Amino acid sequence: MKLFRSCAAAISAAASLFALAACGSSEPRSVLDSIQSGEVILGTKYDQPGLGLRHPDKSMSGLDVDVATYVVNSIAAENGWQQPHITWRETPSAQRETLIKNGEVDMITATYSINANRAKAVDFGGPYLTTHQALLVREEDDSLNQLTDLANGRKLCSVTGSTPAQKIKAELPGVQLQEYDSYSSCVEALHQKKVDALTTDATILYGFAAQYDGEFKVVEMNKADGKPFTNERYGIGHAKGDKASTEAINKALEKMYSDGSFDRFLKENLGDDAQVVEQGEPGDLSFLDAK
Repeated sequence: MKLFRSCAAAISAAASLFALAACGSSEPRSVLDSIQSGEVILGTKYDQPGLGLRHPDKSMSGLDVDVATYVVNSIAAENGWQQPHITWRETPSAQRETLIKNGEVDMITATYSINANRAKAVDFGGPYLTTHQALLVREEDDSLNQLTDLANGRKLCSVTGSTPAQKIKAELPGVQLQEYDSYSSCVEALHQKKVDALTTDATILYGFAAQYDGEFKVVEMNKADGKPFTNERYGIGHAKGDKASTEAINKALEKMYSDGSFDRFLKENLGDDAQVVEQGEPGDLSFLDAK
């Protein structure tokens, strides 16, 4: 009987461990450890043409996709490891920090602008590019040509968990802010004339404008002094405190610039609209301290 109970307890413990493993870890993942293991989970957007787009055959394309793939393969080569198998995970704006903290992804390249609040929750490699906030409006709408035209109750769409709309709301309290769960939903609302404009980064907007050829136009936004309304610096988010992975990511990004891969990615994904992107300065996060 004692032997039976011992076996039963062992089986129960093994089953519990199996169940925990099946559910996945709730601890943050190390980018370096995952690459070395040969299996890496990368987060990106699934609905942003030119940046992160999932096709019907489940293949991925876009600038963020190319950057992430280059980084993990470069880190593997640098350490003499095999190129890892990549699993892609959709990472909506409002869920990015949570997915990293829970260990559901190793790192995220998903038009992930680095800001002070996010940097408290996760660490960032990069920034790997800088872009600026803009507006997407209907081509025939001649009443929206600059930021101040959004005043007086115009309906502005952006995504829950993103910062662009909140920045405009602070600048123009009279605007009517409509929040959707994705940028593609905002684009559809603009198409159906439920909103007057969509705001986010110019990189994202030019991708949608190209997809809906001739229907929309991108309106650049500047402050009164002529400077861009915002500077959006894209980073690669990963587990807080993992300095070794940050350093490895930044080294890979520098190599991406020096060997010409970044310029090629820009041309292939954004074409003539690549002018809205400036090369980043990996490791320089001094802008977080700027007032």
